[in-house]
Amino acid sequence: MGANSSSISELPENEYLKKLSGAEPISENDPFWNQLLSFSFTTPTNSADLKLLEEATISVCKSLVEKNPRTGNLGSLIKVFLSRTKELKISAECQNHLFIWQAHNALFIICCLLKVFISRMSEEELKLHFTYEEKAPGSYGTECEDLIEELLCCLIQLIVEIPLLDITYNISLEAVTTLIVFLSCQVFHKEILRESIIHKYLMHGRCLPYTSRLVKTLLYNFIRQERSPPPGTHVFQQQTDGGGLLYGIASGVATGLWTVFTLGGVGSKPPPQLEQCSPLANQSLLLLLVLANLTDAPDTPNPYRQAIMSFKNTQGFTAYSSSNPHAFQINFNSLYTALCEQQKCDQATLLLYMLLHQNTNVRTYVLARTDIENLVLPILEILYHVEERNSHHVYMALIILLILTEDDGFNRSIHEVILKNINWYAERVLTEISLGSLLILVVIRTIQYNMTRTRDKYLHTNCLAALANMSAQFRSLHQYAAQRIISYTCRHLRRYVYVLDKLYFPHSHCSTLQHCFSTLSDNGEELLSLTCSHILRSYAASLFSLLSKKHNKVLEQATQSLRGSLGSNDSPLPDYAQDLNVIEEVIRMMLEIINSCLTNSLHHNPNLVYALLYKRDLFEQFRTHPSFQDIMQNIDLKFPELKFKYVEEEQPEEFFIPYVWSLVYNSAVALYWNPHDIQLFTMDSG
Repeated sequence: MGANSSSISELPENEYLKKLSGAEPISENDPFWNQLLSFSFTTPTNSADLKLLEEATISVCKSLVEKNPRTGNLGSLIKVFLSRTKELKISAECQNHLFIWQAHNALFIICCLLKVFISRMSEEELKLHFTYEEKAPGSYGTECEDLIEELLCCLIQLIVEIPLLDITYNISLEAVTTLIVFLSCQVFHKEILRESIIHKYLMHGRCLPYTSRLVKTLLYNFIRQERSPPPGTHVFQQQTDGGGLLYGIASGVATGLWTVFTLGGVGSKPPPQLEQCSPLANQSLLLLLVLANLTDAPDTPNPYRQAIMSFKNTQGFTAYSSSNPHAFQINFNSLYTALCEQQKCDQATLLLYMLLHQNTNVRTYVLARTDIENLVLPILEILYHVEERNSHHVYMALIILLILTEDDGFNRSIHEVILKNINWYAERVLTEISLGSLLILVVIRTIQYNMTRTRDKYLHTNCLAALANMSAQFRSLHQYAAQRIISYTCRHLRRYVYVLDKLYFPHSHCSTLQHCFSTLSDNGEELLSLTCSHILRSYAASLFSLLSKKHNKVLEQATQSLRGSLGSNDSPLPDYAQDLNVIEEVIRMMLEIINSCLTNSLHHNPNLVYALLYKRDLFEQFRTHPSFQDIMQNIDLKFPELKFKYVEEEQPEEFFIPYVWSLVYNSAVALYWNPHDIQLFTMDSG
């Protein structure tokens, strides 16, 4: 056993781990620490590796939790790490590999232990473990009372002050990861934490002055996308005989603990997406999102959110000044490029949303870009592949479009950008189309997907709001985009008549009409037969005449009649009855969008006029409908311009905090939590 442990099952018997978690206090000056910290391993790249390690060493962690109040060994380990970090910057400049290596190993052990501690105890209990010393059993010391704050401050200093080199990459990554672990207590609570010991340390005291530097460094880590140093550049190479990685005083010591990493997690392989990205950039972005979404303290707003809201461009023409103590400057061009390139991952889309919504400097800069297509196209791809994305990612992409369409300059400029050969758009070959027309096609497709699959009112309402914001600025719409606007509206007009027929006459069996709607494909391009059109005309006249008398009362009576036919007041209404109000809302908004375009830019959109005239008969049937007659009668009259503005809901943290932590759970490099311990979100919420 001991140093020669070679399997995961033997790790709990490793002599150095047993001593660390045993009943004997270990002084911070004991040579034991040099022995314990002299190991090396291939840094894990997925949670499966750490899952194996955590399961194999859980008895060690339990023992440390039990013995630490008497030994204070956790505090001693932290003090050893703190003493070594004081010289890290000089060590990096002098290429002192050994010193950085051992400091990294100490931090890695601390991070592993903290993760188990935080998952199994309250913050108050955790704080007590930081106060225990190697004096009398259960004693408290005054000099160690702020050991948590000292460690947190040290981690932040390490991130912002240590230059990013091949030899410092891993310790920088570990510092970011440890801060995430410190904040992970939220994951084990269903309710949003509004008062937290760790939050207080980060928002006050010694950590507060580093706020802007930390946010800036995390942003630049994301911007630079620095990859891990290749294995060949690591100073400590693995021996060919399969033993541990040994170096100097490390020979023959605690390598057994770390063979789990060279085993590769029993054949596990990092996901392809992790192989292609920068672990430090990914982890830094996740930490930034966690910090930005901490709840405000009772006496002060979240300083990290304040920093994100106020930073400015380094390339500005005005002298830099700000009343916000956490403001700073960053290169907006580099930030914009990174945002454009990284939109395939949820966390980058969430960052873009935060910046556009909260930082007016970023929003103004983005809207002034002449290459806005580089940002919009990845967002449209997210929406186009809606069935492959989680709902939160789709929401963020859609709200980004809504925020952008609040600007008239954006709405004009997107019709001037001509795109060639959009390969990912499969419904039709688009050899040449404007960005504005493509945006319309994708948004309509998203509404259609939502109406037929997910039926989320929030999603289609925001889609329609984005189209409405653009409508007054529609210019030279592509023929296909104009057809889709009209055909999609017509499809819902037909659907509306069909639903009314089923609602008022639940026992009738109009097989022709029902068959026509049931065979419509998702893209909605098929035209109904002449027989169906005849049925629509005959029903529309009588139904709308009935509706025009007492619209709401008639609907209520019809609904009660339908419930009666089902035999119970508790019986759920069929989908077509539940969807009636949604269909009516979509129709009205689409008609208002068409009206807005015709009112403000009729002569710029001949394709839309032709498509509308082609379907004129169907629109005429709805001229007497009480919900649509005001719009129908205003086709040729001046109509108020449509404008919708995104407003974040009250208590947005109820949505964003679980979302951010689901991203951490699913996307963080080398972090694993037992899914059965997670309380904040369900496993499918990410």
